[in-house]
Amino acid sequence: MESMCGGVPIISWPFFANQQTNCRYQCNEWGVGMEIDTDVRCDAVANLIMELMEGENEKVMKKKAQEWREKAVKATKPGGSSHDNFDALIRDVLAPSRHGHNFDAYLF
Repeated sequence: MESMCGGVPIISWPFFANQQTNCRYQCNEWGVGMEIDTDVRCDAVANLIMELMEGENEKVMKKKAQEWREKAVKATKPGGSSHDNFDALIRDVLAPSRHGHNFDAYLF
């Protein structure tokens, strides 16, 4: 996510947890990255880097990454979806409940 928020294309090497899902979206759905093959070799990684920086898809991936960056910036500004959702989370967790629950006991 940091790469996309920075507007930078990604080289992914998924290993565990949500990395496979993130890689699939970055490479196949969003078009902002390339995946390292499971047989990782120095020359293969170097070729991917060159393709990402100077290859035929380089401009397309950079443009898409920049578009995602702009969406991330917009979402985190006041009035943006991430900003509003975070505010709602804080209100729901920290604000006194209408049902008399005291959530202060759960805060460390």
